[in-house]
Amino acid sequence: MKKIKMLVLVLLLISLCSVALVYSIKKEANRYCYRNIDRVPAAYTGIIFGAGIVNNQPSKYLKDRLDAGIALYKAGKVKRLLVSGDNGQDEYDEVSVMKQYCADHGVPKADIFADYAGFDTYSTVYRAKDLFKVADAIMISQNYHLDRAVYLGKSMNINSYGFAADKGDYVFLFKNKVREGLAILKSFVDVHRGRKPKYYGGDIDIQGPSNFDKK
Repeated sequence: MKKIKMLVLVLLLISLCSVALVYSIKKEANRYCYRNIDRVPAAYTGIIFGAGIVNNQPSKYLKDRLDAGIALYKAGKVKRLLVSGDNGQDEYDEVSVMKQYCADHGVPKADIFADYAGFDTYSTVYRAKDLFKVADAIMISQNYHLDRAVYLGKSMNINSYGFAADKGDYVFLFKNKVREGLAILKSFVDVHRGRKPKYYGGDIDIQGPSNFDKK
């Protein structure tokens, strides 16, 4: 019985520490997140995180992120857009859909960069720094996800801000919010153990020629 009580106390302590850590990360990162396009500070790059495609069209989550990125570009808040997502299978090309959507909605191809190996938020941010040489960025996503994106950016020495792409209702939003706490804990661990993404390294300078037409 004593062992069971001790185990319960240890688990409770771990849970409380985890909650406190998530709260601390979110509170600090949230200071740099904005909903108003006029108030968000300018940065050289806007990073748009993948969020799924359906029949080669952006999902509701992804469309709103893309529209927010395009709005930031047209408002002069960013000079380049980096679209990052999953292209791990031949039949699922999220990134090509993202970059073409931006081009079709008025962003010059020369200002659109594509990351085909942004398999998760950590990989996207790591590769933005490591591969694309991003120094400052506006992270573009739904509000529930922004704190983690900004936290990762700042942890990797990217001067980061967040811009909320929320428009209307989203399916599975509550589930995503609940899961986000665990994702923040995982990101904390990834940062402190220096996890390498599946693909890293290379040189596609965000201030140089676009890789829009490359695969």
